[in-house]
Amino acid sequence: MKPARTKTPRKLLVKKGSQTSLKDPVGVYCRVRPLSLPDQECCIEVINNTTVQLHTPEGYRLNRNGDYKETQYSFKQVFGTHTTQKELFDVVANPLVDDLIHGKNGLLFTYGVTGSGKTHTMTGSPGEGGLLPRCLDMIFNSIGTFQAKRYVFKSNDRNSMDIQCEVDALLERQKREAMPNPKTPSGKRQVDPEFADMINVQEFCKAEEVDEDSVYGVFVSYIEIYNNYIYDLLEEVLFDPIKPKWNSCSTPMRSTEFVPPQSKLLREDKNHNMYVAGCTEVEVKSTEEAFEVFWRGQKKRRIANTHLNRESSRSHSVFNIKLVQAPLDADGDNVLQEKEQITISQLSLVDLAGSERTNRTKAEGNRLREAGNINQSLMTLRTCMEVLRENQMYGTNKMVPYRDSKLTHLFKNYFDGEGKVRMIVCVNPKAEDYEESLQVMRFAEVTQEVEVARPVDRAICGLTPGRRYRNQARGGPVGDEPLVTEVVLQSFPPLPSCELLDINDEQTLPRLIEALEKRHHLRQMMIEEFHKQSITFKALLQEFDNAVLNKENYIQGKLNEKEKVISGQKLEIERLEKKNKTLEYKIEILEKTTTIYEEDKRTLQQELEAQNQKLQRQFSDKRRLEARLQGMVTETTMKWEKECERRVAAKQLEMQNKLWVKDEKLKQLKAIVTEPKAEKPERPSRERDREKVTQRAVSPSPVPNAPPIRLRHRRSRSAGDRWVDHKPASNVQTETVMQPHVPHAITVSVANEKALAKCEKYMLTHQELASDGEIETKLIKGDVYKTRGGGQSVQFTDIETLKQESPTGRKRRSSSAAPAQPDGTESEWTDVETRVGCSVAVEMRAGSQLGPGYQHHAQPKRKKP
Repeated sequence: MKPARTKTPRKLLVKKGSQTSLKDPVGVYCRVRPLSLPDQECCIEVINNTTVQLHTPEGYRLNRNGDYKETQYSFKQVFGTHTTQKELFDVVANPLVDDLIHGKNGLLFTYGVTGSGKTHTMTGSPGEGGLLPRCLDMIFNSIGTFQAKRYVFKSNDRNSMDIQCEVDALLERQKREAMPNPKTPSGKRQVDPEFADMINVQEFCKAEEVDEDSVYGVFVSYIEIYNNYIYDLLEEVLFDPIKPKWNSCSTPMRSTEFVPPQSKLLREDKNHNMYVAGCTEVEVKSTEEAFEVFWRGQKKRRIANTHLNRESSRSHSVFNIKLVQAPLDADGDNVLQEKEQITISQLSLVDLAGSERTNRTKAEGNRLREAGNINQSLMTLRTCMEVLRENQMYGTNKMVPYRDSKLTHLFKNYFDGEGKVRMIVCVNPKAEDYEESLQVMRFAEVTQEVEVARPVDRAICGLTPGRRYRNQARGGPVGDEPLVTEVVLQSFPPLPSCELLDINDEQTLPRLIEALEKRHHLRQMMIEEFHKQSITFKALLQEFDNAVLNKENYIQGKLNEKEKVISGQKLEIERLEKKNKTLEYKIEILEKTTTIYEEDKRTLQQELEAQNQKLQRQFSDKRRLEARLQGMVTETTMKWEKECERRVAAKQLEMQNKLWVKDEKLKQLKAIVTEPKAEKPERPSRERDREKVTQRAVSPSPVPNAPPIRLRHRRSRSAGDRWVDHKPASNVQTETVMQPHVPHAITVSVANEKALAKCEKYMLTHQELASDGEIETKLIKGDVYKTRGGGQSVQFTDIETLKQESPTGRKRRSSSAAPAQPDGTESEWTDVETRVGCSVAVEMRAGSQLGPGYQHHAQPKRKKP
């Protein structure tokens, strides 16, 4: 239910998996009672059959700074002040009773402030029965002829039913009838005039499609929830519930005449349904009997006179109607003696106590305590509705506080999907109840958004339908219909008492004679009437026989004509049958021929498909083989191209090395030839030789008694190109005079593709310990080439070794001269630099890194002697 004023709609979250069970919202209806006085101010207006509007009364406008607020609320249906009990019953309660007869549970409760007409709606008033008597009347109108004998069904203390055979039920009936004060009311008693007008329902109402092959039993119980305790209103106790004897401490007085009622406990049966343990259940056979039980409990219900209501309900009352159904056996004679086949459905009619404000009711003492418990239980009911709505709308799993109140705990199964739930909101339109009515409307708004799972249909027993009436057609028991003789005897006037207690009694015999004469006169009149009717019936029978005879003659003539027509049609049918057989034979031959052709066609199609599949496989194999050969050719071509390039480079390197050796020998020979013989020649430095002869190596002419040279960096032999100077971070800085220096070089600690792409030469500085413990530095050089894969490759072409040795070994640290010793002696230094050619190529692919360990893959080609 949504108010008419603008609200931001809430976004509903659909829970996954909730599509398996159908759900229906709680049906909320609104009934507006008439005003007690015509000149009273009204705050509720019926807009249409689904909407009401609340007006703020005049006094409240002044208290709210003149704010005039109108709020509209929507219901499933709104019943105005002129609505009759019949109209309300047809819309709200009739579907629940129909579901009850078909094995489904239902809950109907009235809610509203005190004095809003809840009890009138549920019970009714003289001449205008409420929902409860109308429900009972509809039930017995529907199952009246299908009811089981009394005590065939027997209730137990486990919220279920036992079934007895006809003999056991008869013995129990005789036992109960022999008791002085039977608890079960008798259907032959006269109706109590106190409620006779309330159950006198003029409109006949009956459920549709009642199972005629079953027997039914109706059990009723009546409880009240007072101060959050459950009491059985049908329990036989010696106390006056309306005016109990309470002392000043608000406790019952100790008296032998007064026994306080014992509260009942809630239990859970094997099907997880809640029920009141030890509650009295009475089997009833008619509307009068059931309402008599209700009225007996209604007198025990706690009511009190408050400032707002002269007969205000001080407790929640629950009237349960339990319908027990069991199928007949296969013969349709007796009830099937199987407890599993019993179907129990229940309709709970709840009259909630009215919510009230204690400052308006002027309640004190017990009335104040009762009002607090009533408001607390109604608040728990509202909390449960709010949590249920929140769980369903937002997909949460909050615990619903059913156990906080006996009222919600008793009916929690209905909200978990055990039956249909409907609520009638009763409101009083007078202005004094505006705030209470506003709270009631808000509660109805929450309740209408709660969805209850739809109950499942009951299982079918599986026996043949129509068993009852088939048995009656065979002459079985028809029921309790009286014989004709019993009807005739009951029409005679009753005989007076024939007992003579006094010899002077002159009245008994004359009264008896007068009664017998009246009976005899009535008998003679009945005989005469019978003779007259028999004569009239004989005449009617004779006329009927004549009419039947004429009808037979007319029918016989018609039959003869029809026989002739039938004979002609039979001949035509025989001719058509012969023709049909001939056509069927031809069709059979054609079908066989068609079958043969279809088989041949299917065989050819299968062969064609097999050939197509074979060709497809061969074509696929051919394409795979072509692709494989193409790949092999491409791979072999690339392999040999690389091998040829490697061999050409190796051959070029070998020729360059040979040329360099020859150049070195020529230079040394030239130096020997040109130097003076008187002086001892100094071995030329390889650096100077490389500078003079070629760009790679120039050796200067030896200079005797050269002075000490200054510290400087040694220039690389191939300084003309762009170099990548790869110096790992783990290298140790040496203190040699000659240090390798390459200008315009990119110095890196880890080789990468970006640096290699910018240079043509590569040099790796590698250090290791020699056999004598000294550090030996190797400069591994190579050329950088681009590869077809988009990467870079390095082909190592040369290795230079720099080694530092001790002076005692008559070896020099570098190829340059050292300064003279302080004592005037001159040490001898030897250049131990070695050049080694290498033809190993290492490819640097895109995204790879060249580390400092590649120097171990260098294979020396030749060592200089």
